[in-house]
Amino acid sequence: MNVLLSVGEVAAVSGVGRETLRYYERRGLIAPEDRTLGGHRRYPAAVVARLRAIKAAQRLGFTLDEITGLLGAGRSVPGLHEHARAKLADVRERLAELEAVAGLLEAAVSAGCDDLASCAHDPACPIPFTAALPAPGSRS
Repeated sequence: MNVLLSVGEVAAVSGVGRETLRYYERRGLIAPEDRTLGGHRRYPAAVVARLRAIKAAQRLGFTLDEITGLLGAGRSVPGLHEHARAKLADVRERLAELEAVAGLLEAAVSAGCDDLASCAHDPACPIPFTAALPAPGSRS
């Protein structure tokens, strides 16, 4: 017997909200197996494991587009290893950028910088006003 779950049941079991389920469906990440006569979606129980995989991949920093590629359309798709290696390189790059920013902030705190406008004119200020800093979340 193939057990089918309602949107509410899937949401309750998986911890994923109803609107998120609908969004994932529109993105092609999940699909209902059937609909009731009233048009209500019915999902196979296996969708719960798929949702857990989606949420785990998001916690690892993968975007929904990347997750779509990793999960495929319900079939097994190899390539997690290479995607994980690339994501790890990105994370390490971001960590290096954040460490550089942390160093500048520590120097500003140690120097007693209290007024950004005044510090901009003080050559002793450790904040690099003339150097180009990468915007948060951007790649330099």
